[in-house]
Amino acid sequence: MEDDTRYEAVSSRDARFDGEFFFAVETTGIYCRPSCPAVTPKRCNVRFFPTAAAAQRHGFRACRRCRPDAVPGSAAWNVRADVVGRAMRMIGDGVVDREGVPGLAHRLGYSARQVQRQLTAELGAGPVALARAQRAHTARVLLQTTRLPVTDVAFAAGFSSVRQFNDTVRQIYARTPSALRTEARARATGPGTGGVPLRLAHRGTYAAREVFDLLEGEAVAGVEDVVGPAGDRTYRRTLRLPHGHGIVAVGERSGGPWLDARIHLADLRDLTTAVQRLRRLFDLDADPYAVAERLGVDPGLAPRSPGAAEPEEFAVRALVDRAEAGRLVTAYGTELDVPCGGLTHLFPEPAALTGHPVAGPLAAALAAGRLRLDPGADRDEAERALRAVPGVSAGAAAHIRMRALGDPDVAPDAAADRAEWRPWRSYAARLLSSRPAPRPSTRRRSAGTRTAPPAHSSRSPA
Repeated sequence: MEDDTRYEAVSSRDARFDGEFFFAVETTGIYCRPSCPAVTPKRCNVRFFPTAAAAQRHGFRACRRCRPDAVPGSAAWNVRADVVGRAMRMIGDGVVDREGVPGLAHRLGYSARQVQRQLTAELGAGPVALARAQRAHTARVLLQTTRLPVTDVAFAAGFSSVRQFNDTVRQIYARTPSALRTEARARATGPGTGGVPLRLAHRGTYAAREVFDLLEGEAVAGVEDVVGPAGDRTYRRTLRLPHGHGIVAVGERSGGPWLDARIHLADLRDLTTAVQRLRRLFDLDADPYAVAERLGVDPGLAPRSPGAAEPEEFAVRALVDRAEAGRLVTAYGTELDVPCGGLTHLFPEPAALTGHPVAGPLAAALAAGRLRLDPGADRDEAERALRAVPGVSAGAAAHIRMRALGDPDVAPDAAADRAEWRPWRSYAARLLSSRPAPRPSTRRRSAGTRTAPPAHSSRSPA
């Protein structure tokens, strides 16, 4: 997109572009999402940035009205298989917070200097700034939804010191942590009882029924359940996280452009990772408008391509049936200290399953590190490693690549393998599984791009 096209999207307050880019106003020092309901600034005063971190790096503060730090992530990171896309997925998963830039670079197979240079060139900010923006958002969520002491919030959000935490919050939100908390005091809950309530933003209409139907049909007893009547169901599951375990719950009913969620964590440092796991599972960073155009369907009917909350778990489950997966949970899973209804276990780690007659070779490859399925894994390398595992068919490898690695462009069968549906063949596969095949789009446009509406489009707030 050119800057003039971006300005048209800002002028029309087009929510389709939220998270795809950000704009900042020189005269106010504030940056916003494209759909911000504030008066549209003059073109000469507007600057555009590819990420919130880039805007923050240039000294702009987050808008209090549109909260640009809370928009859906860009679908480009899910599509891209290069080092920038892989890096963004790993930063979202909290790798920089846990392992620093050297750890990120090691996982990518590049030097720290190369990673810094590539991210700064394309995104206007390096890995430290990108992770800092994410920490600030996590801190705001904890300040406004829990009664944790401010010091605990600082370290739970990933900051190395209280001073760094205070300085970052003041710079990004132009308020102290205490002021942020005061604004939302009525919404605060006890961290030990209510968990952390969240709104998980998404773009466009969400295919909740289809996604919850799929998750309900796949749910493995002990680690997952779906409760409630159709249309008002709640999906719950356990998570094995870097610092402990968690229990998450997501509601089917949408109160707006988001899904309501609640997360209970043994260690609040895992909040960012847990949120990203849910976003991948529910495919919340998808671009339904680009998908709909490529598949030739109405945007309101665009499918979602769910991922996996636990990639290694999903890979094992792809080789065994649901009943056998439940038996593995009972025999080898880690029991929760305090069960939550039907949620009693964490799914077994790969090392515990190496002796299984069907999933054993795959579990051994995962346990030994010969196969990586983390958010930053190279998808082509992972598929080659999968196909080298005894008992993993080409179809199973494609299915694991589509779900566990979140690849939006996988054709698990011949029906979805059509060039005109790239780079969204995973979405075509989901659509084909639930309704007749879409007709190929006759429009010619570069994959993954959109055209903003003309400047005379409706100016009503999104």
